Amino acid sequence: MKRALILVSLMAFMIGFLSNLHAQGNSDKSGTTAAQFLKIGVGARAMGLGGAFVAHADDIFSLYWNPAGINKVKSLTLGGSYTQWFADIHHQFFGLVLPVNRSSCIGFQAAALTMDPVEITTIDRPHGTDEFYDAGDLSIGVSYATSVTNFFALGITAKYIQQQIYNESASTFAFDIGSILDIPYYGLKLGMAFSNFGGKLKLDGRDLTKEYDLNPNNTLNDGVETRLKTEPWDLPVNFSVGLAIDIFGINGKSLSPSHIHRLTLDITGNHPADAAEYVNVGLEYTFNRLLILRGGYKSNRDVEKMFYGAGLLIPLGNTSFTFDYALASFEELDYVHIFSASISF
Repeated sequence: MKRALILVSLMAFMIGFLSNLHAQGNSDKSGTTAAQFLKIGVGARAMGLGGAFVAHADDIFSLYWNPAGINKVKSLTLGGSYTQWFADIHHQFFGLVLPVNRSSCIGFQAAALTMDPVEITTIDRPHGTDEFYDAGDLSIGVSYATSVTNFFALGITAKYIQQQIYNESASTFAFDIGSILDIPYYGLKLGMAFSNFGGKLKLDGRDLTKEYDLNPNNTLNDGVETRLKTEPWDLPVNFSVGLAIDIFGINGKSLSPSHIHRLTLDITGNHPADAAEYVNVGLEYTFNRLLILRGGYKSNRDVEKMFYGAGLLIPLGNTSFTFDYALASFEELDYVHIFSASISF
């Protein structure tokens, strides 16, 4: 009876959260922040769950989703992910987590968004000038997580952010803060994360220096060196809160214990600074601690809605290797493929 009540309560929470977010309206705040690459999720496992990972975070890719989650990584772990984005844009992520002691660990991460070079065109040479430009974004961070008690963990990330296009660039610093509460009731977890809180980005570079002629009618007049003005832009701050619970579980802390099956429900609500609020819902099924299947859904989004994924966990003595794949549907914009892998020693 208690298990049924828990499931009903979870569904009521999800439906109530969705209804509340939709009731707040869908005011369009798009285009009001810079560094949009910070919103691209990393790790095929989390993406296969539709980004519903703030409470479930327990692997190396927690560096991105919730820094408190890296405290569940109990051995030296390396991991990376690759996303083939639209229009020949590539997104890469690399992370390292190193336990310091039984209650704390540190992590390092780097994420980059790159593109193929584009030929420069002008009014006089619309077919190309034989010169090329490119653009790219970079984020480098260091994280620290610790267990305040045996059921509550805190984590923080400090990161350097840079955006560059042609000869102009902008950079700043930001912080991520996260927490995970392990509730001793059927494996229930509550997670919260506050991401990308920091400075502003303002483009600067040599192409902003231009010569201006104060009197074009005077052929003897010399031009004056001027500087084009650029405005600072905020980062895409996001606050997320979520819960996770094992419906079936191998560890005996689930609603229905099982020796070979595990099914986890994840729900995450998001409040971004530059878009309408939305909720992510994900399910992860694990068979015999080896094969994993995932599905996810994002509410209140225009095209980014359905997510699918699969993974393999391969133990190799004292070493374990994980490979994950996710497929994100963007409807008219086609599919996005995410690959990730990690190794623990």
